[in-house]
Amino acid sequence: MRSLSDAPDLPDEDEAPLGEDRRIVLSADEAVGRLDKALAGALAGALANVSRARLQALIAEGALSRDGAVVADGSSRAIAGEYVLRIPPPAPAEPLPEAIPLTVLFEDAHLIVVDKPAGMAAHPAPGSETGTLVNALLAHCGSSLAGVGGVARPGIVHRLDKDTSGVMVAAKTDAAHAGLSALFAAHDIERVYVALTRGAPEPGRGTIATRIGRSQHDRKKMAVLRSGGREAVTHYAVEARFGPAEKPLAARVACTLETGRTHQIRVHLASKGAPVLGDPLYGSGPPAAPVRAAIAEAGLARQALHAAVLGFRHPVTGAMLRFESPLPADMQALADQLKQMNT
Repeated sequence: MRSLSDAPDLPDEDEAPLGEDRRIVLSADEAVGRLDKALAGALAGALANVSRARLQALIAEGALSRDGAVVADGSSRAIAGEYVLRIPPPAPAEPLPEAIPLTVLFEDAHLIVVDKPAGMAAHPAPGSETGTLVNALLAHCGSSLAGVGGVARPGIVHRLDKDTSGVMVAAKTDAAHAGLSALFAAHDIERVYVALTRGAPEPGRGTIATRIGRSQHDRKKMAVLRSGGREAVTHYAVEARFGPAEKPLAARVACTLETGRTHQIRVHLASKGAPVLGDPLYGSGPPAAPVRAAIAEAGLARQALHAAVLGFRHPVTGAMLRFESPLPADMQALADQLKQMNT
């Protein structure tokens, strides 16, 4: 078994840690226009987790200096030279228990496996401070979970995107957390996703191997890169095509991940000209009218991506575990609507 989540919980390796001084050297060619804009451009590759808005706020707070003097006006003209940006450490997050119903597939003294619904974030983050899986787990598991793997994300060893549904495992003890983390690091986890796509990737079965990193055009997105980034490998198989045989309008695709990069499946399928239906970031244009009608009829309001299979060796008992989750109602309804295009 060799696969990982398409959106690992830990920060990407190319994201700089916070709580440090970062030195930025602006060359004469880079020192053009506003200072904040020039610095944002210089930081784009080295500090992807600091947005321009955050940079502007830090400058206004007096966190930027040049030659030992504070520079507090980000709108001032950029000047070549060495700058120091002091990035404060994040305030420690302490999620609170919330009595949110969970669909539990397995649970013992060491770990818990749940079927996460779409719309639930894995852990608190800006914009999703409450209502997360962590909040639900703290209520379900009680005080035993507190602090396992860290205060901010207790129990979490991997992540699904907020609007991706499916099977997730969380640790209930430090030993299980360490063991599960080791399995993920070794890629010794079976994970299969089901996607409903616009059109169908060709050939119908294959492997997509690229490098994935932050898009240079939109820092909220990931992209296939010619150089830099990190290696990303997805094995896929078209399970069904919908619409004309010579040019399918949609497809059901099973994806098994060999690596686990942020948004990997979504980026890879889009790179094959078959983006996940309903994907707000990588959709790259509307689907055909019959597919749009099927989406509306099904009530799909998120990317049609579901973590259907999770398999691993129990990190404490050694037992082999494997869990399957059927398509949730919105994706199943869409699949049923799409099938009607073949009749």
